[in-house]
Amino acid sequence: MVSSKLEDGLIYNIKLSSVGPARVTGQDVVYEPSNMDLAMKLHYLRGIYYFDSQTFQDVTIYKIKEPIFIWFNYFYMTNGRFRRAESGRPYIKCNDCGARFIEAQCDKTLEEWLEMKDASLEKLLVSNQVLGPELAFSPPVLIQHTKFKCGGISLGLSWAHVLGDVFSATEFWNFLGKVVGGYQPPRPLNLAHSLTKANSTQTLQKIVEDPLSIKRVDPVEDHWIANASCKLESFSIHVSASKLGHIQSRIGIQGPFESLCAIIWQSISRIRDGPGPKVVTICKKSEEKKEGLIGNTQVIGVVKVDDSIREANPSELARLIKNEIIDERLKIDEAIEKEHGVSDFIVYGANLTFVSLEGADLYGFDWKGHKPKNVNYFIDGVGDAGTVLVLSDGPNDSEGRIVTMTLPEDEIMKLKNELNNEWSIA
Repeated sequence: MVSSKLEDGLIYNIKLSSVGPARVTGQDVVYEPSNMDLAMKLHYLRGIYYFDSQTFQDVTIYKIKEPIFIWFNYFYMTNGRFRRAESGRPYIKCNDCGARFIEAQCDKTLEEWLEMKDASLEKLLVSNQVLGPELAFSPPVLIQHTKFKCGGISLGLSWAHVLGDVFSATEFWNFLGKVVGGYQPPRPLNLAHSLTKANSTQTLQKIVEDPLSIKRVDPVEDHWIANASCKLESFSIHVSASKLGHIQSRIGIQGPFESLCAIIWQSISRIRDGPGPKVVTICKKSEEKKEGLIGNTQVIGVVKVDDSIREANPSELARLIKNEIIDERLKIDEAIEKEHGVSDFIVYGANLTFVSLEGADLYGFDWKGHKPKNVNYFIDGVGDAGTVLVLSDGPNDSEGRIVTMTLPEDEIMKLKNELNNEWSIA
């Protein structure tokens, strides 16, 4: 299938096909997402990996697809399609329907594209497809191969968050590089071990109200995306290592993530009416994450402040983010279980949400000795309160940070001005 040009011809010659596992999974194999997985089902991760011209020089599309067939043998669940049990709870039928593979070309060179640093245009390099409204025909994974003018390519990964968090998505993606290098595990990964459904033997706090970190939305039925009540836009800022060091020296001895979150939290408070937001959500890697297991295991917690945020000391906000997170995973688990996995919630943007990608091996993908030149991720399906995603601006944590924010459109210019005036960033 061939599509027309996008965004005034920047992306063109779009072709669609499918790729799936080389082996048949078997009949009547199903995978039941955990409660935490279902809490994330209205969100999507989009990752873009940029490679210079030498990486895929003289490599045909078939040569790229060839290891993908083997790769999917070990992640067969990601090639299935969602169904609903009689109770209405979603599950995956592992029917080997495969992932969607998209080929495209770009009218810019790789260097020209990277110089634009435009988060809204970057979305053209990865599929924006969501699950539904026909779940039985919606792939949870899509891969986009975009060839730039004069060499260089990007590979875009569209990952339904119901499959797992960003740490699972990057591990899944990096495994393809291992397969390209000849690595072959003895058997498929046992993904079912990641299930953490609430049951009568677990000690969970019984709740009446929904946890603070999630927001109930109107029923979406089989079209898994929540409609925001205002127009949201994404933009990215690049904070150099030297600038990050300066910010940390002003705030005190706190981590890069906590320092950036503190100044952005306060800056957003200053452009919004009122003393808040007094509750924010923090998402970060769990120390319990085990290699080889796919699922939503990241920490999801809240930080609460009683006093005005706009008048707060940023160093105190950073300290709270680092040390005073109230983990809500068990509460979320119980809330989903209580309603048999059929209700619809959002996490990102239910409150102002800060997401740390520290611990995600973003640059771990290796194609025959070649690593990506740049990597970026963003989140789709964000609620009105907005989301701030913080990731490394290179393979080393000692480098700067990319901060990608998705916020109401009318707040973006105000926030840029506030961050620039107070902190000389944006």
